[in-house]
Amino acid sequence: MSSPKGFAKFIIVLTVVTASIMELVDTSIVNVGISEMAGSLGATIEDIAWVITSYAIANVIIIPMTGFLAEYFGRKNYYVFSMVLFTLASYMCAQSTSLPEIIVWRFIQGVGGGALLSTSQAILFDAFKPEDRPMASGLFGMGIVLGPTLGPTIGGYLIEHYSWPMMFLVNIPIGIVATFLSITFIDKKEGEGKKKAQMEIDYIGIALLAAGIGCLQYVLERGETDDWFDSPTIRICAIAAFVGLVGFIYRQLTTAHPVVNMKVMNNRTFAFTTIFTFVAGLGLFTSVFIYPVMAQRVMGFTAYETGLSLLPPTLAGVFMMPVIGRLMSKGVSPIPFTVVGFTLFAIYAFMSASVSPDVSRWGFFVPLLIRAFGISMSQLPLINQAVAGLQPKDFAAGIALNNMIRQIGGAFGIAMANNYVNFRWAQHRSDMVARMYDGAPALTERLNGITGAMVAKGADAATALKRAYQIVEMTVDKQAYFLAYQDTFRLVGIFFLAVLPLVFFLRIKKKAKPNPVAMKAAMDSAH
Repeated sequence: MSSPKGFAKFIIVLTVVTASIMELVDTSIVNVGISEMAGSLGATIEDIAWVITSYAIANVIIIPMTGFLAEYFGRKNYYVFSMVLFTLASYMCAQSTSLPEIIVWRFIQGVGGGALLSTSQAILFDAFKPEDRPMASGLFGMGIVLGPTLGPTIGGYLIEHYSWPMMFLVNIPIGIVATFLSITFIDKKEGEGKKKAQMEIDYIGIALLAAGIGCLQYVLERGETDDWFDSPTIRICAIAAFVGLVGFIYRQLTTAHPVVNMKVMNNRTFAFTTIFTFVAGLGLFTSVFIYPVMAQRVMGFTAYETGLSLLPPTLAGVFMMPVIGRLMSKGVSPIPFTVVGFTLFAIYAFMSASVSPDVSRWGFFVPLLIRAFGISMSQLPLINQAVAGLQPKDFAAGIALNNMIRQIGGAFGIAMANNYVNFRWAQHRSDMVARMYDGAPALTERLNGITGAMVAKGADAATALKRAYQIVEMTVDKQAYFLAYQDTFRLVGIFFLAVLPLVFFLRIKKKAKPNPVAMKAAMDSAH
C-alpha cells in the first residue's frame, strides 16, 4: 500500500486533524455553558455536570479498544461510522429537552468521539513515510493542544451570542464535510476487515474494561462533588474500578485474543513514555481548568474574555509543532525537547502562582505563551515516543493506550485540582479570619471606610455596617480562592519537575538507520 501524495495527502491530514480537534473541543466546550444548560433543562448545576462526566466516561472506555475495533470492522469503516455517530449525537444533544436525554446522547457522542482520536492518529501516520512520521506527530499534536484550549473560547462566544444548543450544532457541518472527505480520500488498507471471521471478541475483557475505566473516571469526575469516600456510590465505584482494572489487565495478559494488547507495556521506552504522557495530560487539562475558573471567579473575566486570553499564546505554541516535527524527522533526538518542554511548563506553573489578583487580561500572556511552548515541545516527542520502540503490528495498541493515559491524566488532574483548591481555600480562609478579631486595626479601618462611604450615600449606620461585614467576608473568600489557585499551580509545577529524572529511561540504543522501504513494507504486512 503506497502513501498518498499531493492533494489527497493534504485532504487526509486536514480531515483527521480537524476530527481530532472537534473531538477534543467537545471535552471542554460545555464547561462554560453549564449554568445556561441547567436553567434551560430545569436541572441543578450538580446534576447538569453529568453532561461533562458522561462524555468523559465514554471517551476513556472506548479509546483503548479502538485498535481492536478498527481491525475487527476495518479501520475506514470504523472511522466513518464513528464520525457519523459523533455528528448524529451532536445534533441530538442540541435537540434534547430533558437532563436524562442529553446525558444519554452525550455518552453516545463520547463513544463516537473517543474512536476519532486514536484512529485519526493511525490514519495520519499511514499517510507519511516512516522517516517523516515525526512530522505527522507534529500535525496531530496541534489538534491535541488546540482542542481543549479552543473549547472554552468557542463555548464562551456561542453562549454570549447565541444559546447552548449551538455548542453542539457547530459540529454538524464539520462532521458532514469530514465524513464526505473520509469516504472519498481515505483508502482501505490491504486486507482491511477481512480478519473479522477469524477474530474472537473478548466480551469479558470489554466488560472488565468498561467497569474498571468507567468507574475510575466516575470517581475522578464526581469524587469532589460527592465528598469522596463519604459517599457510598464513590466507595462502590472505587472498589469496582480496582477489581475491574486488575481483572482486565490479568485477562489481557492471559487470553489468546486480547481486546487491548497490554504486552506493549513490556517495552521500556513505551512504559516510561506513558508516565510522561500521564503528567502531560494532567498539565494540559488542569491548566485549561484552573486558569479559566480563577480568571472568572477572582479576576472578573467573562467566559469569552477568558477564552480570548488563552487563544493567542496557544496558537503561537501550536505553530511550533510542525517545526519540531521536521527537526525530529531530520534525526534530532526527542529527549531534549521533552526535558525543555516539561521545564517550561513548570516555569509557567510557578509564574502563574506569583501573579497579582488585579492583573489585566493580557497580564497572563507571557506565562501562557511559555505554557504553549512547553506543551508543544513535550506533547510532540511523547506522541512520537509512544510508537518509537514498538513493532508496527503494535502501533494501534500503543497509540490507543497512550491516548487513554493522557485522558486519565487529565481527569486525575482536574479531580486533584478541585480537591486541592477546596482544601487550601479552607486553610487560607481560616488563617485570614484568625487575624480579623474585633479591634484589629486593619479590620476596623476597612469596616469604617466602607461604612462611612455607604452612610455618605444615604444608608443608615446599622445597614451600612452589616453590608460592610458582608463585603469584607466576600473579599476574604475571594482572596482565599486566589491563594488556593496559586497553590494548585505550584503543585502542578512540582509534578512536572518530579517526573523529569525519569527521562533517562526513555533513552534507547542507537540502531542503524532504518531502510524506509523495508519499514513501509513491514507496516503494510502488519496491517
